[in-house]
Amino acid sequence: MENNHVIEAIDLSKTYLIRKKEQGIVGSIKALLKNKFNEKEAVKNISFTIDPGEMIGFIGPNGAGKTTVLKMLSGILFPTSGKVKVLGFNPSDRKSGFLKKISLVMGQKNQLIWDLPPIDTFHLNKEIYEINDDEFDKNLKELIRIFEIGDILDQQVRQLSLGQRMKCELVASLLHHPEILFLDEPTIGLDIIIQKKIRQFLKIVNREMKTTIILTSHYMDDVKEIAERVIVINQGSIIFDDALKSLSKRFANYKMVYLTLNKEVPKNILSKFGHIIKYEYPEMVFKVSPEKVAETTFFVLKNLDVDDININEPELEDIVRALFDK
Repeated sequence: MENNHVIEAIDLSKTYLIRKKEQGIVGSIKALLKNKFNEKEAVKNISFTIDPGEMIGFIGPNGAGKTTVLKMLSGILFPTSGKVKVLGFNPSDRKSGFLKKISLVMGQKNQLIWDLPPIDTFHLNKEIYEINDDEFDKNLKELIRIFEIGDILDQQVRQLSLGQRMKCELVASLLHHPEILFLDEPTIGLDIIIQKKIRQFLKIVNREMKTTIILTSHYMDDVKEIAERVIVINQGSIIFDDALKSLSKRFANYKMVYLTLNKEVPKNILSKFGHIIKYEYPEMVFKVSPEKVAETTFFVLKNLDVDDININEPELEDIVRALFDK
């Protein structure tokens, strides 16, 4: 593709027609005689490019258009208007050459065959994607190592835990070595430990297999741990597209200071140290501008009986909230 982009979207839009019906029996009769529709613009003239090997987080509230974008990029949905190229293909054409270069994993959709062991789905995908024996054996061995599933290959899928199934879903999606992996809520419903492991596995996949990863998630830890760049979408429009670290600088220009005190202090005295977020003795949390961190830390240690102190970046949830507020 031109400029080496693996994805290029220009003025991409998607509008749905939603059937309109009045309430009651009369409304039902009218609907039978004449259908009326409302238009809902899910995605509004968005433009962006993605380069090989990038890890992108698409974030935004429910109904913002994240999943609709992923479905258009993977060819499941036709755009209403605009242009999109993925690896040089028009996704909507769903050509074999295109499908062999991408994969889409949706956290609430299963591709594993419920009554069979995962290894059977893996062999089925081998035939679907026309993977030769040597490549299949090499890829499967590599993915079993990365996702640590060697002991569950022959168990019925229905007997696996949700975390085990998600690992196998990802393996099934990566067997053909796709150049792009689309992930829609990949850790939904998983416990914290498995969520963390899935994130680690995805970073290994990106590093070792050079796979471009585009992720949507409501879990900000997914985005923080996986994505190097974020695209924030709200009401169908992109409101931010840049490196993750610049999101904090632009919309949450402060540091969080966490204190554990040895001696209780009246709250009105503590207010001079910064904007207090929480004070429940012995714990105190306040925020301070980056340029005043050193001065404030010195002042705190000098005037308070401090057992422990930590200075951190603000939480990603708070940054995104600040972005929407602005």
